[in-house]
Amino acid sequence: MSKLKICGLKTKADVEIINETQPDYCGFIVDYPKSRRSLEPNEACRLAANVLETVKKVAVFVDEPMEKVIKTMASFDMAQLHGKESESYIEELKRKTSKPVIKAVIPKDATDVEYFCKTKADYLLFDAGKGEGRAFDWEILKNVRSSRKYFLAGGLNEENIGSALDTLDPYAIDISSGVESDGKKDYAKIKRITEFLRNNQERGNNDDGF
Repeated sequence: MSKLKICGLKTKADVEIINETQPDYCGFIVDYPKSRRSLEPNEACRLAANVLETVKKVAVFVDEPMEKVIKTMASFDMAQLHGKESESYIEELKRKTSKPVIKAVIPKDATDVEYFCKTKADYLLFDAGKGEGRAFDWEILKNVRSSRKYFLAGGLNEENIGSALDTLDPYAIDISSGVESDGKKDYAKIKRITEFLRNNQERGNNDDGF
């Protein structure tokens, strides 16, 4: 069953929520002023250091210089690239950090999806846009081969996550604004979604096939 990534952590309180609910991944947006969730690199590293080891820490970058990304990645488990980074950039980052890379993309149709699946990144993240909090047509992802692991993002929340998982089988789902209230991470919402996914996984593990 799908794993869970909570993205856009910004405060100590957010980290405490993550440590309590323990999703599979958590994300910090690094030095992207257009996002209200952006953090200076040093602050992102400081907060990430307080996340439990059982939760993978993802640093999110948008068209940042390679040297800056490599330095920041010393404090993180994975890099997420949300800009126009080239395949050569992705390969160099993987080689120099030995850490997995997620490449975020915004598909318009199934042809886009097929093209994006050729990336050298370890994972894809299909999104509607940078932090726009809206969904897109999930049907265009139906033919993604099972060997291509991807994160599903874009407008996911308690109301539509079940429908998304009925339609697709993503490696993980990525949620930010969908687990917020008044612009802040909401413990109760995150707790309910983590429990929903774990309950689904348990039901899947107990399925006898009849």
